[in-house]
This record gives sequence, C-alpha cells and structure tokens, in this order.
Amino acid sequence: MIEIASPLAKGLMELIGVLGIGLLIAIAFLDLDVKGKVQNFRLISKAKALIFVWLLSTFVHILIQIAYLLEQPLSASFDQTVIRSYLTQTSIGKSYLIQMLCIALVLMISLKKVISAYVALLVSLVAITAPVFQSHGSTSGYHALAIGALVVHVIALSFWVGGLFGLTQLSKANKLLALPRFSEIALWSAIAVVLTGAATAWTRLDSISAWQSKYGAVTLLKIFLAIILIGFGALHRRWIIKSDYPSVFRLVTAEIFVMASTIFVGSWLSTINPPEREIVSSPGLLITGIKMPEPPTFSRVLFAYDADGLMLGLLILAVALYIKGVLVLSRRGDKWPVGRTIAFALGVSAIDFATSGGLGVYSRFAFSNHMLSHMVLGMIAPIGIVLGAPITLALRTLPIGRTEQERGIRGTFVAILHSKVSKFYTHPVVALAIFDGSLFALYFTPLFGNLMQGHSGHFFMSIHFLFTGILFFQVLIGIDPMPRKIPHIVKMIIIFAAMSIHAFFSISIMSASTLLDNGYFALLERPWATDLLADQRLGGAIGWAMGEIPILLALIATFIQWIRQDKKEAARIDRAADRAVAMGEKDDLALYNQYLAQLNRRDNTQ
Repeated sequence: MIEIASPLAKGLMELIGVLGIGLLIAIAFLDLDVKGKVQNFRLISKAKALIFVWLLSTFVHILIQIAYLLEQPLSASFDQTVIRSYLTQTSIGKSYLIQMLCIALVLMISLKKVISAYVALLVSLVAITAPVFQSHGSTSGYHALAIGALVVHVIALSFWVGGLFGLTQLSKANKLLALPRFSEIALWSAIAVVLTGAATAWTRLDSISAWQSKYGAVTLLKIFLAIILIGFGALHRRWIIKSDYPSVFRLVTAEIFVMASTIFVGSWLSTINPPEREIVSSPGLLITGIKMPEPPTFSRVLFAYDADGLMLGLLILAVALYIKGVLVLSRRGDKWPVGRTIAFALGVSAIDFATSGGLGVYSRFAFSNHMLSHMVLGMIAPIGIVLGAPITLALRTLPIGRTEQERGIRGTFVAILHSKVSKFYTHPVVALAIFDGSLFALYFTPLFGNLMQGHSGHFFMSIHFLFTGILFFQVLIGIDPMPRKIPHIVKMIIIFAAMSIHAFFSISIMSASTLLDNGYFALLERPWATDLLADQRLGGAIGWAMGEIPILLALIATFIQWIRQDKKEAARIDRAADRAVAMGEKDDLALYNQYLAQLNRRDNTQ
C-alpha cells in the first residue's frame, strides 16, 4: 500500500505546488495591476490557500516517504526523532526541509505589490526544484547535464501548466488581455520542456534495451502526453492569431487534465531507478558525477566538455532574450551597436567555457583549475556582459503596460532599478565589499569544502562569482543606467582598493600551510598533481595574476571615460556660451567675471 501511496503523494504534492506557482505567475505577469499594486485580492487569497495546502502535502509526503524507506506503518512515521533525523541527516530529507522553509517564506510574503509577487515566485521555484538535485540523475554518469536539465524541465513545466491554471482564475475581461502574454510564456516553456526532456532521456536511455525497461516505458508515456500538449498549444496559438478566443478556452479543461496527468507520470518516473549503465566506478566519478579526466594539457582543457544543464539553460535563455531584444529594435528601425552584441556573446562564451567547457571540467578536480575558472567567471566574463548593455536593451524592448494604469513588466523593471535595494547594492563600497569580502568568507571557512561536495554547491559558487563580478564592473565601467551617479575619482579609489585586497587574498592562499578544501580534493584520488598544497599555492598565484589584469583594464577604462566626460562637458559649456552670444546674452564666463567685479567693488567701498 505504501509503495503505491508514495508516488501518488509525490505527484499530488508537485501538482499542488505547480498550481500554486501558477497563481503567483498570474499575479506577477498575467493579471492587470494599477501602478504596481495588485487589485485582485481574491486571487491573492487563492494563492495563499493553495500554497498552504502545498506545505501540508509536502509534510504528508515526507511521512509517507519515511514509512516507505523504513518499511513500517504510516503511523510509526509520526515519531519526532525519526522525522528530525530524516530532515537533517539525509540528503533528500534536507532538500524537503529546504522546500518546506521556502514555502513557509512564500506564505509570509505580502502579495499586494507586483514586485512582492516576483520575489514570492522566485522563492517558490527554489522550493519546487530543491528535491530535484537529489534525483536519480546523479547516478547516470552525466550528473551536471541530467540534474540541470531536470531543474529547467520542472521550472518550464511550472510556467506552462501553472500559468494555464492561473489564466483560468482571472476574470473574463482580464483573460482576453492576458491570453497573448500567456501564449508567449507557454511557447518558451514548451520549447524548454521538449529540449530538457530529450536531454534527460539521452542521459539515462542510451540503448534499445534501456527503452524496453520500465523506466523507458514510462518515459514513452510521458513523451506521448507531451506531444498531446504541444498539439493543444499549436491549436491555441492559431486561434489566438485569428482572435477566436471562445475556441481557445473550450479546450482548457482537457488541457489541464492532460497536464496534471503528465505531472503524475513525471513523479512516478522519478521514483523508478533508470537502467543501470556499465560505468567503471571511481572516487572521482562518485563525488563529481564524471570520470577522472586525463592530466590537463592545453588541448584537453580547450576541447573537454561536460554540459552543466542548469547553467547552460540559463545561458541559452539569456542569449535568446538578447537576440529577441535586438530583433525587436531592428523591426522598429532602430540600430543596436554590433560591438555590444559581440561583447555579450564573448561574455556568454567565457561563462560556458568556465562551467561546461574544459575549465569547468578540470575545476572539479584541481584547486588551480578551480581558481582559473573562478577568475574567468568573476573577472573576465562580467566585463563582456556589462559592455553588452543588457539592461539598456531590456529597457528599450520590454513590454509596457497594457492599459494606462498598468505599470507593466518594463515599469516594474524600472521600479526595481530605482529601488532602495538597488541603490544599496550599487554603492561602490558595498559592491567592493561583496566582490572581495566574499572571497575570504568562502575560501577561509569550511564553506568552500562543503560547497565543492555537490552540484548545487558548484552552481551556487558559479552564480556568485558571476553576479558579484557583474555588479562590481557595472559600478565601475558599466554603460547601463544606474540608480546613482558615481564620480570617476571615487571609482578609481575603489579600483585601487580592489587591487590591494585581491592581492592580499591571493598572497594569503599562496602562503597558507594547510589545505582549504576540507579534504575534498584528497577524496578524488587523482593520479596527477598529487601535491595538493603545491596545487593550492599555484591557484593563489593564478588568482593574483588573472585578478590584477582585468582590474587594471577597468582602471584604464575608467580613466578614458573620465577624459571623455570632461570633453563632453567642455563642449556643452562651449555650445551654451555660443548660444548665449548669438542671442545677445552674456555667457557663463562673462557672468562669472561680472560677479567677481561686483565683489571687488563691494570690498573697496567698505
């Protein structure tokens, strides 16, 4: 009985979570707002109630899972000690604990403003994807691709299924306004679902015999349901183009039923072990998910590749949005500088090379290569991203409000840019503290060794390095609009401070007499670069060399920007003076001389 209840409880929990996320999507993107304030309080109440049910269903699933694992009656799972041990001492239990904490946080967030709905939506996506990191993908031999593809798959399915459910909860008039926007969301989500589903199947079913297994049969059933959903989506888009809205909503009930069935089948699939593959086990494979590579050479680092599905999905989305923005401007007749597109493309390529390419592969096996990847993510790639001006492109192409009162996606984005939070983080001292201070917090505490143990830790470090680098270089050399104007002299002071702090950090690593990885690299038992302390010191030297060069380039760029700004200001003053003379008025210099003469006469009369 418990064996049947376990996948059913998991499927019900995931379905409720997806529907709750769908209501948040409706509040954030589909329903009309008035100057950024949510007006549909009934929708907020429904969302809060459904998310609370999601929390309860997660707890029920945990109890059933404990009974299933311990092969005991469900009533015995209510023991507090057993529950605490499961949630704090097992990997899957910790993921469910994170899920419950995130759901509880969503319940505490007020949804009266659209920005709050964005935050709640982001936290809820973390909640629904947390258990995915402990799925069977870690045993497939393609750990990073399998887990990352599953995470993107779950998020895309949440937007597709949940968004459709959220659409049905709007008023009739708002449904018609929201339908074209949901159609765009559904199209992007459907593409992501198909691509990630194919990637997941490829990592686990690589032979005809594998497809003949129980796992393969359930996968075929899920593919069949996905094809039906794609057919529904194609019909919907055709009817939307024809403005045949009654036909669109006629199939919504059937579509939601098929979507719910797909979620249950996916949950069932996650409880089935994929076919075993003939993989030679090794400590490196068990810990990192990929087999130990050969000793690093230039060609091996250049051509090695192990796709990080989650990071790759984010990069594909970023590139797709950037290209769409450029195309939108082109259709308007506006030009987007080619140099910015090239800079953005180079930045994205550097990120891919440092996460999925050779640097990403070898960074999991040697500290020196990890530091090399860190420097690319935190120092080199951000410069390309910043010079690509993605914020400016977004401001020029994001959709505006559908009514005069609606703030819209663009208006919300502008509000976020000018918020107190943005002003705080873009303060040069804060950006410097995050950029350099986090290095000491990461590498000189047990945090580094703990994060190296799993894929989620690797992903967190990569995202952290990338975002802190983007923030730092955006403050210094960014061409996008900023919530505060920073004098160039302050920028140069910050750059010199960054150079000094980064040098001190690198020297500290080079002079360290103990390993910083908490024993991680020793567990890998790599046959090359066996002197772990020497490799760590090499990493410190790499960090010093690669860290100083980008910062020095930022110093040069800041100095050039300062000169150009002075030239523009001088030209502006000259133009103003010319206009004043042409109109028979005194220019600024003449007025200033007159003011000095008045002061001189007043002093002489006293």
